[in-house]
Amino acid sequence: MSVAELPTTATETGVLRSSSGKALLIDGKRGSDEVLAEIAEKVKKLDGKVQPGLAVILVGADPASQVYVGAKGKAAKAVGFHSVQHDLPAEATEEEILAVIHKLNADPKIHGILLQLPLPGGRDATHIIESIAPEKDVDGLHPMNSGLLAIGDVKRALIPCTPAGSMILLEKAAAALNFKLSGAEAVVVGRSNLVGKPIAQLLLGQNATVTIAHSRTRDLPEVVRRADVLIAAVGRPEMIRGDWIKPGAIVIDVGINRVPNTNPDAKSKTRLVGDVAFAECLDNAAAITPVPGGVGPMTIAMLMSNTLKAAMNSVGLTES
Repeated sequence: MSVAELPTTATETGVLRSSSGKALLIDGKRGSDEVLAEIAEKVKKLDGKVQPGLAVILVGADPASQVYVGAKGKAAKAVGFHSVQHDLPAEATEEEILAVIHKLNADPKIHGILLQLPLPGGRDATHIIESIAPEKDVDGLHPMNSGLLAIGDVKRALIPCTPAGSMILLEKAAAALNFKLSGAEAVVVGRSNLVGKPIAQLLLGQNATVTIAHSRTRDLPEVVRRADVLIAAVGRPEMIRGDWIKPGAIVIDVGINRVPNTNPDAKSKTRLVGDVAFAECLDNAAAITPVPGGVGPMTIAMLMSNTLKAAMNSVGLTES
């Protein structure tokens, strides 16, 4: 079955639900709930052999970062993890941040270390991230984990959470739509180390034919129109238009952009949109992630998944 023949009017199942158009919505909240429930069950089955421990480092008091960190801590406790948070002032020096990381690297009760980004003042976090022990780098940003992913060793690599979560949603949607990723033409719009490059590697691992495009790609609309699977991660609000979408394509929109709210009755002056013009795509795509409510919820779920994997690795256990 070709992508154009996919049953876009199929009964709701798994992460898929109906929309106002032909496309089915890929529900990240449902996907996240499924992943977190599986993790909680696996933690119970560990039966005390190891309790996964997650440490989050928050530098400064950015309101958005505080919300994210709070959500991560809440999720960790809900699945049975040992969860700690280290709060440092915005003016904390690199040496002070490194001291916390070195202590956590040596703590056997901590299996995952996450430095909440961005750091205040626009500081470069590269050196700090590289100081995290690779086996505890649950954000998947250490060069060691990037290298393992690049050579296709996903069993040992801790994979960045957003690409990993995007792939789970894609795989669930593809399975529900009876669409094979193997041999499909996948276009990734975006080349960041955080999303674009890692998800391209994951798609290659599924035997997709992958093109990495970006804002400077010549004739970008025509490149996107070839995509059976489109990953939008370019960081530009609604850059990808509806008529760029191949009929029947699966669209994963990773973008989270805050734009002015033109609705005079809205309570908020801003609203969140993705990198794809969502409403325009509903009549072309077979399935699409909304923003918000698509990839976003999966990021925290995959952070928990990486922490569980790191904890099991630390005692020589592997997931069944």
